[in-house]
Amino acid sequence: MRIVVTGGAGFVGSHLCDALLARGDSVVCLDNFSTGRPDNVAHLIVRSGFELAQCDVSAGIDVGGPVGAVAHLASAASPPDYQRLPLETLAAGSRGTENALRLAEAKGARFLLASTSEVYGDPAVHPQTEEYWGHVNPIGPRSVYDEAKRFAEALTCAYGKTRGLDVSVIRIFNTYGPRMSPRDGRVVTNFITQALSGEPVTIYGDGTQTRSFCYVDDLIRGIVAMIDSAERGPVNLGNPEELSVADLAGLVLRVTRSSSPVEYRPLPADDPARRCPDIGRARRVLGWQPEVPLAEGIRRAADWLMPYCAPTSGWRADTVLPA
Repeated sequence: MRIVVTGGAGFVGSHLCDALLARGDSVVCLDNFSTGRPDNVAHLIVRSGFELAQCDVSAGIDVGGPVGAVAHLASAASPPDYQRLPLETLAAGSRGTENALRLAEAKGARFLLASTSEVYGDPAVHPQTEEYWGHVNPIGPRSVYDEAKRFAEALTCAYGKTRGLDVSVIRIFNTYGPRMSPRDGRVVTNFITQALSGEPVTIYGDGTQTRSFCYVDDLIRGIVAMIDSAERGPVNLGNPEELSVADLAGLVLRVTRSSSPVEYRPLPADDPARRCPDIGRARRVLGWQPEVPLAEGIRRAADWLMPYCAPTSGWRADTVLPA
């Protein structure tokens, strides 16, 4: 297939471009580089079948030739980014999603929306199933991202029902790995960069809040499986192994062999107390589940982030992992 990937120079998008090209698809990568990085796809420029275009999807999308699928990933995703770009984040979820849907409709292509576990907000149901409607503050500090994705899901479903478009929705839970920005503000990146730099590892709240962490290669397998399927979703893609933030900090310190102290700071508003996916549907309809152990994934992510950190820990990528 020839597949359009919006946000294709971002963290997840660039890995998706890699995977699609590796299996023989051609890829049209669209990105406005507000949060995506040209370096993420620089290695693909010379590849046959790869096209890169700077494009603000909220302003319009123009792709000539046949298209078999449109994967809509364009959006700021980390809290510092969507709080820095609130109107742009809302535009990507609204106008950007509709423009991507219109492209898919014009080309007779399958459409995939990359939504998020943030649609569940601070959940009252645990673990979160796709049937749960969520508990979201529509005017809170995370609302521009949460509501952009909730609207994008509604718009995608409406196009499927009223226009007969072949649509699908995935809900991505916490994902980490190479190509994450060292300053993206998410917990895994924060902990690793702090540990490698010898800075205090900062935990917001008392550390008992939980998350689940999926390595990016595992997520990409799920996205590709969804593109290839006839499933509409929504389908949760994430790791069902729940871990407290304090335990994550301890694991990062062990893997990096860092002596950084741990500091506790006030919990931000609307920070979810628990977040963990039920992936029963992904197992049934996609035959998918994560495979990379968390300690191994942290080691790989630390390898990627090391050049951005002051080397105080003595850690190396080939360090034997602790038991």
